[in-house]
Amino acid sequence: MSSMLLRYQAVRAHTGALAAVLSPEDSTAQSMPDASPAKWHLAHTTWFFETFVLLPYLAGYEAAHPAYRVLFNSYYDGVGARHPRAQRGLLTRPSLQEVLAFRHNVDERMLELLSLPVLPPSLTALVELGLHHEQQHQELLLTDIQHLLSCNPLWPAYSKAPMPRSMAPTHPFPWLKGAQGVVEIGHSPGAGFAFDNESPRHRVYLAPHEVAGRLSTNAEYAAFVADGGYTQPQWWLAEGWDWRSQQQLSHPLYWYPSNGQWQAFGLYGMQPLDMHAPVVHMSFFEADAFARWSGARLPTEAEWESAASTTPLPQHAPANPMRLLPHTTADDPQQWHGQVWQWTQSSYAPYPGFQVAEGAVGEYNGKFMVNQYVLRGSSCATPPGHSRHSYRNFFPATARWQFAGVRLARDV
Repeated sequence: MSSMLLRYQAVRAHTGALAAVLSPEDSTAQSMPDASPAKWHLAHTTWFFETFVLLPYLAGYEAAHPAYRVLFNSYYDGVGARHPRAQRGLLTRPSLQEVLAFRHNVDERMLELLSLPVLPPSLTALVELGLHHEQQHQELLLTDIQHLLSCNPLWPAYSKAPMPRSMAPTHPFPWLKGAQGVVEIGHSPGAGFAFDNESPRHRVYLAPHEVAGRLSTNAEYAAFVADGGYTQPQWWLAEGWDWRSQQQLSHPLYWYPSNGQWQAFGLYGMQPLDMHAPVVHMSFFEADAFARWSGARLPTEAEWESAASTTPLPQHAPANPMRLLPHTTADDPQQWHGQVWQWTQSSYAPYPGFQVAEGAVGEYNGKFMVNQYVLRGSSCATPPGHSRHSYRNFFPATARWQFAGVRLARDV
């Protein structure tokens, strides 16, 4: 059995395991336009392999259902019409069982295709892209189901396992001196898979600066809240202040006051807020305001990558995924990966020399390079093997439901 086939089976099985604990009702509901039902994630990732791999490469393959081409197309205008994103929760049909059957059938045909003695490079490249695409949806499935469950006054947990609370002390920031002068960032050719937006590798100039040697904690952000950070416009960008005022925000998403203490809702249900864990579910506007209040700023993505590249990538999956750890964690004292995505002050834009791929697959990243900011690292919900120092995640400035946090930087 080929390594490609084994990897395909492992990634697909992981998605199935994440969704297996959900009821059909859990899997169909949609809590907001930016989130998608778990059933849609299961179907869309399967549609990707059917549309871009099986139909072009497996002789005699016919699409499972003509309506799926519309229902489960996310944003590929080159493929055809799409069902509105905000109405995905209205898709009670096909049923969850029909989606799972669609998934099983595509897996069977992918097994047939990937068992062929010779696979063209164009095929293996598409399968690799599809697997990393599915890993992105594995994380989205978790963030979306957390938001959905948070809308339920019963506070149901995704997982019944309790979240162990850390009792590590909070120490002052260890500031790390950043590289100065001309450095290279971006994906190195021949270094394995990367999305197209990570290339080409290029040179940038870094002025003297420092980056924080750990992530900002809940305790530090709670001090910002207690100091009136959400009521003082001097810390906020003008658009961020208008957004905060319109939404009447006074604290982070999923924080709830209880008897003078903060509780936080997460995948393990409602828990006392761990003050020593990294603050999470930050919008760019909140992260930026906190950084200003702290007498610092957010790093640029070049500063982040240059600093992170001096440390090795995590080699193993976390022992307890979906859990945020204190900053004294021995396996990653600087927390570049596996905790929270980290906002940067860099707008999501093409690197010098970036070229959009031909065909519908070229719509994967390039057309979103406007009105968004870059996040770096990875989170506790990022699947194993999906982290890279050059990875460029991106979201609008108001996005809060993702596992996004704060690493500070400052000029020297």
